[in-house]
Amino acid sequence: MSGVAHLVLEDGTVFTGESFGAQREGWGEVVFNTTMTGYQEVLTDPSYAGQMVALTYPLVGNYGINRADFESKRIQASALIVRQHCDLPSHSSSNMTLDAFLKEYDIPGISGIDTRALTRRLRTRGVMMGLITSDSPDLAQHKLNELPRYDNLDLVSTVTTPDGYTWDGSETAGYPPAPAEGVRRILVTDVGLKYNILRLLQSRGCEVIAVPATTPADVMLGMQPSGLLLSPGPGDPELLGNIVDNVRGLIGRVPIMGICLGHQLAARALGARTYKLKFGHRGGNHPVKDLESGRVHITAQNHGYSVDADNLPPGLEVSQINLNDNTVEGLRHREVPLFTIQYHSEASPGPKDNEYLFDRFLAMVDDAAPVSRSA
Repeated sequence: MSGVAHLVLEDGTVFTGESFGAQREGWGEVVFNTTMTGYQEVLTDPSYAGQMVALTYPLVGNYGINRADFESKRIQASALIVRQHCDLPSHSSSNMTLDAFLKEYDIPGISGIDTRALTRRLRTRGVMMGLITSDSPDLAQHKLNELPRYDNLDLVSTVTTPDGYTWDGSETAGYPPAPAEGVRRILVTDVGLKYNILRLLQSRGCEVIAVPATTPADVMLGMQPSGLLLSPGPGDPELLGNIVDNVRGLIGRVPIMGICLGHQLAARALGARTYKLKFGHRGGNHPVKDLESGRVHITAQNHGYSVDADNLPPGLEVSQINLNDNTVEGLRHREVPLFTIQYHSEASPGPKDNEYLFDRFLAMVDDAAPVSRSA
């Protein structure tokens, strides 16, 4: 596929532009992100697996691509949709263009379309499946109708690490036999984690170990963790019953922090419900209010599902809300060491205002009474 390309949505809407990146078709759930910078971090964020990302900022690629800003090993989004991409980036750290980056990981892109009109469409009708193709729109619509829907896919299994590793600035295979004296050992469940979570924990003096998404609760407890962080990730938490069961076996046994999908998994493990948002929250400017302090934080977000605030199970309470739509942005438990957030305290892309939550988590780890480390 080269030259003219079409973005065809499931409601029949067609946007025509130019292909760039890998010269092939791409499909997935079409979502929009309002962040002005950070396209490399967005593309490599595992939470975007199965999605075609439209960036609302009109010029993309102007500072190029570097090797330091990866949030996983590869591009995770299934396609990129932009108004204009830059072929001549200007930045001292850049070592390739956005076009070359997409080609390296075989990811298609489309440029030259009205991304504001696309965003308005998604806000009005909700997110929907889409296909980038050079075929006629009629043929593309037929193909799109035959493809599986995002809501029905277990995407965590496609992004989780196959083997656990210790983070020391890179992925070192295997685990140390026991935590060193006086060192916090923090396990991070990889349901689609971003590297910046590991970087921030390591920078705070933690021994950081990433474990595959389906690691049993008794195996994690046997690793003698000081705390557990449930990572972000893609897809519908309702499809992840086995992981929810594992989380249920850990609650009350070890201090827990959940981020994004990890927040939803912890809520479901305690008996709460989740539901799909109309067009989700994706960007770096979402206001969140802390209900205890009254303070409003500007947050980085990327999710399409939310925890239902009605009929929360005993002991679990809402701690933060989104000021745009009053959805749940934070939960805490009154009886066990557990708190969760729907937004991304690790940012990447920013803002970085909420990194303090990692300090809150580690304070909870330090304050927790000794817990049983065996099943």
